[in-house]
Amino acid sequence: MDFMRRALEQGLPSLELALDPPRVEQLCRFGEAVLRQNQVMNLTAITDPAQVARLHLLDSLTVLKAVDLAGKQVIDVGCGAGFPGVPLKIACPELNLTLLDSLGKRIAWLQTCLQELGIEAHCVAARAEEAVASCREEYDVAVSRAVARLPMLLELMAPYVKVGGAVVAMKGVAAAQELAEAKRAITELGLELEKMEEYLLEGTSHTLLVLRKCRKTPPQYPRRFAKIKQFPL
Repeated sequence: MDFMRRALEQGLPSLELALDPPRVEQLCRFGEAVLRQNQVMNLTAITDPAQVARLHLLDSLTVLKAVDLAGKQVIDVGCGAGFPGVPLKIACPELNLTLLDSLGKRIAWLQTCLQELGIEAHCVAARAEEAVASCREEYDVAVSRAVARLPMLLELMAPYVKVGGAVVAMKGVAAAQELAEAKRAITELGLELEKMEEYLLEGTSHTLLVLRKCRKTPPQYPRRFAKIKQFPL
């Protein structure tokens, strides 16, 4: 844990973020829990503790630089091992977090892990295009670090967000290209690009795309995933 903590403490100032020692400790405990579970479940290809701090924990926390989450209803769509949702909840306990992933075993592990760490979150095992039927446009913020191309990702995320809320997509070096591909999706889904912020982590470009929900998403979205994939907006 020392390597993870040291990397976190060194990286936080570069993001202009300050966390008290208990929160840093909790972040490290979650990072270590991910690495332990990774021995029996495929959660991450990153296994070096310092790299987990930089490329998972700090990367997740960049969202706090782009959007105010305090007191907000936040859903992490396609949360995987819990990034970025869990680090955001640790750093900003005032947010109300829902973790959504289609893999039941992963969600079951997250639920157990978070209970052990004393972290409150609503964990849902369901496909994003199906789960939205029961909570359409109920969230202030939808965030995702999922690997789907932006037009597909926005169709899955936008229906969760209320008008006036925000969709936050975490992207890499191809962010500008994906943004160009998503012009039609952005308009069709009722979104407007608010900001595009770039960060360098480990010498690699990481980009946050913040899109504001300016009108309701048409009821035909999201479509079935096979159709989203075959005919992206």
